Amino acid sequence: MQPVTPGIWTHLGQRARVWPGRNWPLGATWSPESTNFAVYSPNATECWVCLFDDDGVETRHQLTERSLGIWHGALPDVRPGTRYGYRVDGPWDPADGLRFNPHKLLLDPYALATAGTVTPKPALFGYDMADPTLRDEQDSAPYTARSVVVDPSFDWEGEVPMRRRWRDTVIYELHVKGFTQLHDRVPEEQRGTYAGLGSPAVVEYLRDLGVTAVELLPVHQFFSEPALLARGTVNYWGYNTISYFSPDAGYSSAGDQGGQVNEFKQMVKSLHAAGIEVILDVVYNHTAEGGSLGPTISFRGLDDRGFYKRVKPTVDPETGAETFDDTYWDVTGCGNTVDSNDPLALRLILDSLRYWVTEMHVDGFRFDLMSALTRTGYDIDMSCRLLVAIGQDPVLRHVKLIAEPWDASMDGYLVGRMPPPWVEWNDQYRDEIRDFWRNHSSGNSTVATRLAGSSDLYADDGRSAYNSINFVTAHDGFTVRDLVTYEAKHNEANGEDNRDGTDNNRSWNLGHEGESDDDALVAVRRRQAANIMATLCLSNGVPMITAGDERGRTQRGNNNAYCQDNEISWVDWSPDDAWLDVYQITKTALQLRREHPALRQRHWFEGRPTIRGGPKDLAWLHPSGREMTADDWHDPDLRTIGMFVSGAPLRAPGRHGEQQVDKSFVLWFNANWLPTTISLPENDWVQTGEVVLSTDFRLPVGTQVKAGDRVALGRRTVVVIREV
Repeated sequence: MQPVTPGIWTHLGQRARVWPGRNWPLGATWSPESTNFAVYSPNATECWVCLFDDDGVETRHQLTERSLGIWHGALPDVRPGTRYGYRVDGPWDPADGLRFNPHKLLLDPYALATAGTVTPKPALFGYDMADPTLRDEQDSAPYTARSVVVDPSFDWEGEVPMRRRWRDTVIYELHVKGFTQLHDRVPEEQRGTYAGLGSPAVVEYLRDLGVTAVELLPVHQFFSEPALLARGTVNYWGYNTISYFSPDAGYSSAGDQGGQVNEFKQMVKSLHAAGIEVILDVVYNHTAEGGSLGPTISFRGLDDRGFYKRVKPTVDPETGAETFDDTYWDVTGCGNTVDSNDPLALRLILDSLRYWVTEMHVDGFRFDLMSALTRTGYDIDMSCRLLVAIGQDPVLRHVKLIAEPWDASMDGYLVGRMPPPWVEWNDQYRDEIRDFWRNHSSGNSTVATRLAGSSDLYADDGRSAYNSINFVTAHDGFTVRDLVTYEAKHNEANGEDNRDGTDNNRSWNLGHEGESDDDALVAVRRRQAANIMATLCLSNGVPMITAGDERGRTQRGNNNAYCQDNEISWVDWSPDDAWLDVYQITKTALQLRREHPALRQRHWFEGRPTIRGGPKDLAWLHPSGREMTADDWHDPDLRTIGMFVSGAPLRAPGRHGEQQVDKSFVLWFNANWLPTTISLPENDWVQTGEVVLSTDFRLPVGTQVKAGDRVALGRRTVVVIREV
């Protein structure tokens, strides 16, 4: 490669139009004097930064400085809000993973804001990218996506991170647009935006429910896949990122010229003021450029060979020589896989994470398809560069780190295997609790393990129950209402002939598919939904609620609504069809959890006393009033389980070493299709109790009970009794 130099001066006193600038930080760094541009493209031979005025007229400035593979330069008089992009030239050799094309305007991977859209010409998809005659034509359809120069200043008024403990955390997974698009108490111009999510009515709703953290579906700038655009739909969920530093402008009421950045910050500030943390669902495992026939938007045009993983090279059996194979290695199901072992890809991920923590004040991250990022070469590696770097980083190791511990491959299932300080989405909890309430459980022993924190997954390596993110639904799959209303998926609206989405729903429609006007049937469904929500909120571990489940949100049986940017996905805030009884049960369960440390303990239950002569910290009760025996755990007809939790005292001391004393509880989970009589055990420690949560209308809140009483439980009910 030829060396890059500024060239030759033509006369004395000459001033370079582009100042040398510096090779750090990457991206566009604004100051009143100048804006520094730095972009990594190690194999390029030429690079231009291109500025656009308000009429879209482009002015190109060639960058003549390159160091460590980074092209850089500074330009004076560039205002915040200026739109820009890069053009780079270099070898066109797709077979060798090199796809440089100066006809393509590329987004800055480090841009702090992104404006416009990408709508590639459909006719160009499916062409042979190796054909050099198509280089000038490649994806050359007009599009308006531009990076934006941003002034990062914002008055946080001295805000500091909350760093709420995991055991005190309740997560609420929501979509920024879908949560407020139909909210009548949010100003119309703010509905579906960051401002709407941070509005007083929404913040108060979350706080009143008992939520301590919102987990936002992807808000990094993303674009819809060409196949979706071709059939008139869009990527609603947002798992198609292209700019890892830019808040998506589609959720901004302040426009796309940088106003989205401050609007996002103000949303975070408002939620924090209410004691609610912000967790981002992040998609570093693949990008919106898709497979090799997808659009070139940014990374592919800058460093295609370095940024994306390729399949294993072919090896000559005689010489042992390896031959590069340009085929993308895809364990994400989205066409490409980011190579987190590549030094600059790794740097981008870490820089992005730190930016969102330090500059945008978010409190943590949920990593989509984390297993795809944990590979050294092609194999899962718990000592891979990314995990080691995050674990050693003084900023990142102290934020909330949640793994979706699987990817699209057969070997990528890592539930129970992520190292500290990571916590995990626990799909085994989801499946077991769904099965229990539809009477398909493999036995109460596994149910009890899930209720107590999944020690089989997390206790053996010293982790705690809070390493389990417990959930029964998430953005993908049925809502809780649909779990009790549909047994089969109904995804016809997605335009894929109902082939998409899982068939393993573990749902039960109680004898009738779909919504019903039968009041008795609807009442049972609502009780089942309340049972599921109460179970989730009162299990040991960290509960995650999907937005709207607490009020009966339905997707009309669609279990893969990723392309439904409409009423199928949006939360309906009208009271007409809301399951407000489910809301009240959810709120009550979260209040009990919040007010009683016995229901959110730090240490594992041990099944033995916490004080000499005291009761066991946890005892599992048979409906007859005795403790469960080995035979009971294997009784296929036993569908009722009691969970005694002692609060006198707790095993863990308080912050200053003080002994913590709380009320004791008995939680009864009755999945039987028949009413069940339970006996409250005679004991030396708890003599009287009061029902504090109930889905059984015959046993209302406030009912007083005594040790030795026989109590009738209605079929399919949850009853929580607190010591008086």
